[in-house]
Amino acid sequence: APAIPHPAGSVAAGAVIAGDLLLIPAYQAERWIAGVLAGVRSVAPDLEVLVVDDGSRDGTSVSARGAGAEVVRHPINQGKGAALRTGFAEALARGARGVLTMDADGQHPPACLPAFLEASRRADLVLGCRMLPGEVRKMPWLRRQTNRTMSRVLSGLARTPIKDTQCGYRWISARILREVPLRSANYELESEILIRAGRAGFRISEVTIPAVYAGEASHIRKGRDTVRFLKLVAGFV
Repeated sequence: APAIPHPAGSVAAGAVIAGDLLLIPAYQAERWIAGVLAGVRSVAPDLEVLVVDDGSRDGTSVSARGAGAEVVRHPINQGKGAALRTGFAEALARGARGVLTMDADGQHPPACLPAFLEASRRADLVLGCRMLPGEVRKMPWLRRQTNRTMSRVLSGLARTPIKDTQCGYRWISARILREVPLRSANYELESEILIRAGRAGFRISEVTIPAVYAGEASHIRKGRDTVRFLKLVAGFV
């Protein structure tokens, strides 16, 4: 397959995907999931893909299976953290080298996958970063300010500088998933991974990705999830 140009470098699609699993947590994503999976297949046709449908009431599971993904479905909605934990457990059971995580709503361009996989040769956890000047201006103002504040807080707690702690587009080594104890089960799980991995001395790096916003609905419950995040932070202060 041809190399995919990317600001962080390029690597031939499929060159370093042996043993990696792409995990897509999905909720009410029927509108986008087939297109996301088609994009993945165009870049990394041999990459193993698992969609965890977190109790969707629409045709998310049907669309994902129709696009060639394996699907695990929660009977009721449990939250993004629970969907991620289901996928992490499945990846470890399969002996995966690492897990790529990508949102189901099209905000994470599949063309960036090779950059994550290339960076995974030199890091234990790779994050997508949308905070460079050319991209951060595309982010809604309130989300941009929230991201900056949370990234400062989490960088301090993780004891390593991270520009974009709120991006769910990631590569996480199986070693982190095996060795780092995770207690969260909701949106704050992604922040907990960063804090615990950073404090344990794992290498964290970032690759530039585009900031893509097209009116996608957020499933974050601002009140409840903010309280959970603050409790997480308080537990590490």
